[in-house]
Amino acid sequence: MKLGIMQPYFFPYIGYWRLIQSVDRFVVYNDVDFIKGGWINRNRIMINGEPRYLTIPLQGASANKKIFEISLQPSEKWRKKMLKTLQNTYQRSPFFTETYAMCEEILGFESINLSDFLGNQLNVIVKRIGIDTSIQHASSKYGNDHLHGQTRVIDICVREGATTYVNPPGGESLYESGAFSDNHIQLRFINSSPVKYTQKSSEFVPNLSIIELLMELGFEGVKSYINEYTLYRKI
Repeated sequence: MKLGIMQPYFFPYIGYWRLIQSVDRFVVYNDVDFIKGGWINRNRIMINGEPRYLTIPLQGASANKKIFEISLQPSEKWRKKMLKTLQNTYQRSPFFTETYAMCEEILGFESINLSDFLGNQLNVIVKRIGIDTSIQHASSKYGNDHLHGQTRVIDICVREGATTYVNPPGGESLYESGAFSDNHIQLRFINSSPVKYTQKSSEFVPNLSIIELLMELGFEGVKSYINEYTLYRKI
C-alpha cells in the first residue's frame, strides 16, 4: 500500500494533487507546526502578467501552534475580496464559470478553523479532478506528536500498514532509505512532469496554484495531466 503525507496547503500546485493521486492513502499532516510564509494559507496566481499571492488572513497564527489550532479571520470581507480578484483576473478564461463556482463553494465554507477549511477544500477539488485516494487527517487519529521528523513519518507508515512511502523530491534531504527499509517500507519520490498551457504572461511561470490551471484547462483538462509523473528511488 502506497502512503503519502503532507501538510494541507491553500489551492496547491498540480504536483500536490499528483502526490495524492500516486498513493492509495493520503494523510493530511495538520498536527505539525504552522509555517509562516509557506504555502499553508497562500498560493500564487497570474495577475496582470505577474505571479501574485492569494492569501487567507489568519488570526493568532504562530509557529508555536499546530495547523489545526489556527483560525481564519472571521470577517466575510476577505472571502468576497478574493472572489472578486478571481473574477477580475479570470473572467475571460475558457473555464471561468465552472472553476469560479467551485471557488465560491470552497470560500463559502463556514468553519473558521484553518485545518477544517483546507480539508474541505481538498475534498472538493479531489472530487472535481477525479482522484479517489483515501484521505486521513493526522490530528484525528495518531496521537504521536511527541515524535518528530522521519521517526514520526515511519510510525504513521507502520500504523497504516504502508509498504511504500511517497514524498516530493524535497524529501531526499530529510529521509534515509535504510530507516524505511528497516521497517519493511520502500521510500520513493515523485517526479512531476511540467504542464504547458497558454499563460497570460510574457514568460511562462511554472507551479502556480491549481486554480490557474483549472481556469485555463478545466476539470477534464487537469484530469488529463494528473497522471503525468514517475516514482523513483533515492540514489
